[in-house]
Amino acid sequence: MAPAVAPESGLPWWAWPLILFVVTFLLGIVAVLGGVGGGVLFVPIIGGFFPFHLDVVRGTGLLVALAGALAAGPGLLKSGMASLRLALPLALIASAAAIVGAMMGLALPTHIVQTSLGITILGIVVLMFLAKKSEFPEVQKADALSTALRINGIYYDAGKRAEIDWKVHRTMQGLALFVIIGVMAGMFGLGAGWANVPVLNLLMGAPLKVSVATSKFMLSVVDTSAAWVYLNNGAVIAMITVPSIIGIMLGSLVGVRLLKRAPAAVVRKVVIGMLLLAGSRALLKGLGIWN
Repeated sequence: MAPAVAPESGLPWWAWPLILFVVTFLLGIVAVLGGVGGGVLFVPIIGGFFPFHLDVVRGTGLLVALAGALAAGPGLLKSGMASLRLALPLALIASAAAIVGAMMGLALPTHIVQTSLGITILGIVVLMFLAKKSEFPEVQKADALSTALRINGIYYDAGKRAEIDWKVHRTMQGLALFVIIGVMAGMFGLGAGWANVPVLNLLMGAPLKVSVATSKFMLSVVDTSAAWVYLNNGAVIAMITVPSIIGIMLGSLVGVRLLKRAPAAVVRKVVIGMLLLAGSRALLKGLGIWN
């Protein structure tokens, strides 16, 4: 595998972890305010503008997303919003696909992965710009598969001050899409919250809060599977991973405190702008136009 840091970077080795910590701290704040996972910002921005090998960036991106999921998972399960019955069948499919995706990503030439990453990030920008959310989708009748798997539940919604009884449909289509989501998560190291929530909410009909909470929990299963592939191939380096995780986590804590004051619409535009820049950079870098 290529060196983690390009030899022509010109800075001493200790400068990069320090810069990385500052940048990921800011990414952690923006990720919370923009309602996206840290991984989806981390990989294209660090991969596009830092002199680190893309394999290392993707391996670190999975661990960044994993750290956030592990921190949030127990509380989400305890609150009843994250559903094990909904998460486990989908996470099993996605985690197996993520292993395949990680192996594909490490086997393919870097410029092809970089180009594909750029196209994917630009696709996420379009999805974020166009996608709508439904707080309580209407599911007339659970399908046979979700009924057999007993994918349903009840959670208490503090905003409505009522218990919400929910069920899902189109489970087979959801399983098929999670194969694709898993491959993309493993190949690009993005985590997959940006794709999980629309599928759970808009396709399968889970309430928005259940979709978000379950998606966050699922990342702890899916990202672990893919992360082991990168770890086994030497694409996880402590000098890069440790400051990234600490920076993202501390930034997230600050972002949570700022969440009530920050204008959501403005922050969302900032996030979309950052992803548009990073996606364009990754695409042009992969095509050899902007190195």
